Amino acid sequence: MNGAAASDGTLDGLLAPLREDPGASAVLTDVDGTIAPIVLDPREAAVPEETRELLRTLAGRYALVGCLSGRRALDARRVVGLDQLAYSGNHGFELLLPGEDEVRPDPSLDGHEGDAPRFVEGLDRSELDRVGIRIEDKGAIVALHWRGAENEGAAESVAHEIASEAEWQGLIAHRGRKVLEIRPNVAINKGIAVAALIPSRPVDAALYGGDDRTDVDAFTALRTLRDDGQLRATACIAVASDESPPEVSREADATVPGPQGFTRVLEALAE
Repeated sequence: MNGAAASDGTLDGLLAPLREDPGASAVLTDVDGTIAPIVLDPREAAVPEETRELLRTLAGRYALVGCLSGRRALDARRVVGLDQLAYSGNHGFELLLPGEDEVRPDPSLDGHEGDAPRFVEGLDRSELDRVGIRIEDKGAIVALHWRGAENEGAAESVAHEIASEAEWQGLIAHRGRKVLEIRPNVAINKGIAVAALIPSRPVDAALYGGDDRTDVDAFTALRTLRDDGQLRATACIAVASDESPPEVSREADATVPGPQGFTRVLEALAE
């Protein structure tokens, strides 16, 4: 199924396997742009109270409820505001299980924690300031943001040059919604994170909702688990906006309009 706008019937069919047996189902979601509306300053992002209460309800009913984010795991939990959920941060480099305060780093990161920070440290800070690029230190990943810059086009052009240099130096340059992430060259993404989270609970049905390119990896992982017989049913929900890449909807089972549309999905799961 492609990601055409979801009708009530389409969603009902996708959600039915999870609703029939919530004790054996997982609900997984991206954070920014999916359950937390995009804001100019990422530090001010927050999950609306209605959505937070729905997630709290789901956490008490479903086998696994988790958030996968490009933010650090503790920061994702701050934005969501719930300790009952599992959090996979930095696109899978970090894991924070329900009720825990100690973040578990992915073993593949060992020895590569400083690769991206060292590269960014060598950039011309005056040039970044001139075009309005802001640096976000996320530990092993460093993000360069230009949302709200006076000339976003000029900032994006500088970011493109930085991405090319990072790749030339053997790092991963991942382009998102008005953000460039410099990552160590380690095999980790939201798909690998999903594949690690699912076996943590005895589930045989799972849903994932997301709005950006990184979330397509999670869609792929769910389908691979289904094709391998580890899941009997999956639902991949694209959360669309004017900025969301077209491949997110193209690779999804259904598309809903923005975080408000995804809140309706959570409502249906909570019924």
